Amino acid sequence: MAIGKLVTNNKKAYHDYDILSTIEAGIVLSGDEVKSLRAGTVNLTGSFATVHQGELYLINCHVSMYAKAANKKEEEETRRRRKLLLHRRELDRIIGDISKKGVTIVPLKIYFNERSRVKVELGISKHKKAEGKKLMLKERDIKRETQRELKRQ
Repeated sequence: MAIGKLVTNNKKAYHDYDILSTIEAGIVLSGDEVKSLRAGTVNLTGSFATVHQGELYLINCHVSMYAKAANKKEEEETRRRRKLLLHRRELDRIIGDISKKGVTIVPLKIYFNERSRVKVELGISKHKKAEGKKLMLKERDIKRETQRELKRQ
């Protein structure tokens, strides 16, 4: 998985979830949505993926309207569900992972690959508990302090 041009990164997902594994998927977009992605007007915060009738969909991903589009779409159209493209074997594996209690799929990155195709990196993840978040922040602060001390010496 080689990333060409990174469009957006879902930093909140790394904070709220423990990422168990990642998978790359294509996404079905309309023409003006691709231009909006090239402009970088997308927000992944609060979005997730779900299986519906044997297909994987990205829900609640906000792709802003392209400013120079001829036909303006409605505001609810910016948060429409978008189909994700995976091989059947990968989709079956994801469905098996979702069936476990507490496992969810969150988008981590949207990027253009070397062939200028829009790709979504999905994270199969478990939600962190509040204690886990506090522990992670505490460990990061300790690590930062030790780096500062080593730098001073």
